[in-house]
Amino acid sequence: MDFDNLLLHYRAKACIVSVEFFPDGSYGNIRVVAGNQAHCDDMAALNHPFVPDSPYEACFPKNPHFEEHCYRCICDGKPLHAYVNLYTMGLWLNMFLLPLDSDCENVGYCLYCYDVAPKADSSAMADLSAETAYDVLKACIKLRGSDDVQKAFQDVVEDIRTICGSDHCCILLTDSKKCSCTVFAESLREGTNLLPMSKYIDGFYAITETWPDTLAGSTCIIVKDERDMEKLWEQNPIWGESLDQAGVKSIVLFPLRHGAELLGYMWALNFNVADAMKIKETLEVTTFFLASEIASYQLLNRLEIMSTIDSLTGIKNRNVMNNHVDQIVSGQEPMPLAVLFADLNGLKRMNDVQGHSAGDKMLQSAASILQGVFHDGEVYRAGGDEFMVLVPEIEEDELQKRIARVHLLSKKTEDVSFSIGVCYGESNIRRAMRLADERMYAEKSAYYDAHPGLRYR
Repeated sequence: MDFDNLLLHYRAKACIVSVEFFPDGSYGNIRVVAGNQAHCDDMAALNHPFVPDSPYEACFPKNPHFEEHCYRCICDGKPLHAYVNLYTMGLWLNMFLLPLDSDCENVGYCLYCYDVAPKADSSAMADLSAETAYDVLKACIKLRGSDDVQKAFQDVVEDIRTICGSDHCCILLTDSKKCSCTVFAESLREGTNLLPMSKYIDGFYAITETWPDTLAGSTCIIVKDERDMEKLWEQNPIWGESLDQAGVKSIVLFPLRHGAELLGYMWALNFNVADAMKIKETLEVTTFFLASEIASYQLLNRLEIMSTIDSLTGIKNRNVMNNHVDQIVSGQEPMPLAVLFADLNGLKRMNDVQGHSAGDKMLQSAASILQGVFHDGEVYRAGGDEFMVLVPEIEEDELQKRIARVHLLSKKTEDVSFSIGVCYGESNIRRAMRLADERMYAEKSAYYDAHPGLRYR
């Protein structure tokens, strides 16, 4: 066939790929038999001058999914399109495959037209089959249209499991700093013999650490049959054994990446292998949006923590305290039985004499003592050296025992000393806070009368 003449009519990067077929339905050598000028220029720019009829690895990174696409395009006689993230290269690949006639009995041909860009192109993502576009759009609407993020992800995972015809679908988030993983959302088909991830989660992070090497730069891992499973066993026996013990016969797994950050993975187990290419196309785009939404969700969680937690002591800050008090005033939250104000004695002197790092340690020790003793209450850093504690239900004599324990634990430290004021059984939160504060300052005044050398704070 005159492939060179055919390629003259393509201005985009294009080449002709050949695939060798075997009687058992498998394939052998995959070669790039011809390329147009744009393809040759692209290869030259990469310092790989194009040689016609060379193994495809001489032109493109070796990738089993590229091989599968070429094989399916030729076998099915249908055009294929894929838009994938080449994350190891920091590029996005937009690829089109068109089946061609062949004059060889055991060799098929397809035209491969491609382009790469450093950023995702929304128009390329939209160029999907109607069914795939509908599935992706439905997932996006659910994620953006719900106030309950966790429920939205749960619904999407259930939809994806249905689309894949799988027994189990899961989003697993990984944390490389903590060497841990958590199930973000999962769906199990009713009646399946597969178990939920909670049965495997302990120690499972060690298995996830083997997946990047198994992916080897690919956008996903697809195991459809025993032959694929044997290859997986050769590459990753640890994971292979885990899948075998769990009763997994087929799996499609995608990493969830946002920029250069790996957030986790999504997979479908025992899926409908007859729809493998459609499932890959759907998940390829869906995981892009899922990763983006997960990253936003995690960012919002971090911002919420930053806005509610005192960064020095790790306890709730004044903003949360004020919001809680407002909710009690409005009747949205019940009135606590006990309100305490605890003020550190000598913090200013500690800062002036030993430095602010010593003062910070003093505040951290104080917060730790209060949290440990009032484990069933709410402990806030009201500001500076002052803390407030709300205890919902406690007997008055038990409260006094707790206060005595705070003083006892304080004496065991080198520097922590509290002045504590308490109001018990008051029905008005504002009045209870004022009384507790007044009593705290009265105790502080008595403390400095007994220790005149520590008079200044």
